[in-house]
Amino acid sequence: MTITASRNGQRVPTPAPQPAAPPNNSGQPVRPAATITTMIVCLPDGLSSDALTAHQLHRHFSVDGTLQARLWTMPKLRPWQRRQMFDLRKGTPAYCAGGPARLLNLTGLRYAAGVGAGIRHQQWRQAVQGTKPAQPWVHFHSRHLNDPSKYSWDTAAADFWRQPRITAMRMHNAVNPLVPLQIGELEMLQAGASAYQHYSALTAICGDALLTEQGHHITPDTDAFSDRATYLEHASHYLAGLADDQRLLAVTL
Repeated sequence: MTITASRNGQRVPTPAPQPAAPPNNSGQPVRPAATITTMIVCLPDGLSSDALTAHQLHRHFSVDGTLQARLWTMPKLRPWQRRQMFDLRKGTPAYCAGGPARLLNLTGLRYAAGVGAGIRHQQWRQAVQGTKPAQPWVHFHSRHLNDPSKYSWDTAAADFWRQPRITAMRMHNAVNPLVPLQIGELEMLQAGASAYQHYSALTAICGDALLTEQGHHITPDTDAFSDRATYLEHASHYLAGLADDQRLLAVTL
């Protein structure tokens, strides 16, 4: 399994030079690997909370990353409950990197993420009004991987960025740098307000990948919305079936 990470969470080309793609002699279409920036880890029962620190993630889970305080806790935790949480932050709601499922307010986090996504979609519609639908980066990346000698990385990136809808989103972000539109979510935004809200709500609790208690990885095949949707279906179903004492941990790769 190949897991790639993006520095800024955008599933789009970066200015840095990219290595040439190897020739495709298999006859089968090459699909770019999904961008994984956040993983939800289900901790095994035998692993001590005191023993788990950021620099030990690779040792225990073969994951190179750091703890990410992205999950909500249940309100009014008792002192002994607070000690069970990972990287607990002050505030209302209180964020943490994880803890027992019964002490995590995943329902509240999912609802809030969906509401916020609805507002962002309205902003996006206003920003791109009058522009034609654009192709997501995965379309150009796949074309490059399958014919690198005729369709270079630079050409693919240029074709992606020159689309009028992408330019409109960039102009919105230039004026609103504190609340930017995620260009890597283009395909999800174009799917409509409801689809984008559901996507954002589930991603808030499922991240980009999930490591089960048994050590199995659940990941999307590519960054295409259809593959992301398949991942979110499987990951949310798995999380819904967890026991109350199952400990979860959010990790930034």
